[in-house]
Amino acid sequence: MGDQHLDPTGARLPGAYLTPGSSSFAEFVAAQAPDLLPGRRPVPAAAAGGDIAPHGTTIVSLTFPGGVLMAGDRRATMGNIISSRDIEKVFPADEHSCVGIAGTAGLAVEMVRLFQLELEHYEKIEGTTLSMQGKANRLAALIRGNLGLAMQGLAVVPLFAGYDLDAGLGRIFSYDVVGGRSEETGFHAVGSGSLFARGSLKKLYRPDLDARRAALVALQALYDAADDDSATGGPDVSRRIFPIVHVITADGGERLPEGEVTTLAEEVVAGRVLRPDGPPARVEDPTGREATTGGTTEGDLR
Repeated sequence: MGDQHLDPTGARLPGAYLTPGSSSFAEFVAAQAPDLLPGRRPVPAAAAGGDIAPHGTTIVSLTFPGGVLMAGDRRATMGNIISSRDIEKVFPADEHSCVGIAGTAGLAVEMVRLFQLELEHYEKIEGTTLSMQGKANRLAALIRGNLGLAMQGLAVVPLFAGYDLDAGLGRIFSYDVVGGRSEETGFHAVGSGSLFARGSLKKLYRPDLDARRAALVALQALYDAADDDSATGGPDVSRRIFPIVHVITADGGERLPEGEVTTLAEEVVAGRVLRPDGPPARVEDPTGREATTGGTTEGDLR
């Protein structure tokens, strides 16, 4: 009985570890060891600005009947230098959600790990998973905790998506640097190439896409972003480096196999040889119905 509060090394655990409290792991850490949180670390004044740390860029996400998809390019930059050609920017948050990172790469990855632990901790304490709304709110709180560093140029702007089991549909949430949260309809993109990616998504997105065609639309959007934004990396055929694509449905989430993404990306690249500006937008008549002379097919998406 006397050893029941000892950790594996034989040291006695502090009382805070044995006292019931908040189901938020981040709140627990903030109270017990705030220096461990990414946003609580002091940054020297000389380090302010965005050119000293690698930055991740473009992430896109779109919903389709029965699920949601997120894809990210693989490039990280440090000023005008490419610091990494194969960084991973899309991560599973839990079984039915994922998060993509844009901004200061090191802080973003650390925030994602904290978010993953936050969701797992809640599930173990409460015996149930957080709702999609709750997950989105928890991520917003973590971003607000990074406000001090964001004001010094070390911002993190993630994109969060998942399948809402209660509503039976995929949902997408975007954020600003101060933790403001917005739910997006249909599709969204963040990062330095997001302006060009959203333009591509506006052209190609339609609500009746299946998972494969949604992946093709996402890859087309990343290609367009890389075409106009130097910080976004396009498909690197020679090095065999292609975007990461994560698909989530009611059955859970999975990262598309590398071979499948490679095949889709090569189809997109081959299609751009014939049509450098990409596939056309669908055509509608004035009543809003799709015209018989237009429309975007899977062949067009290639």
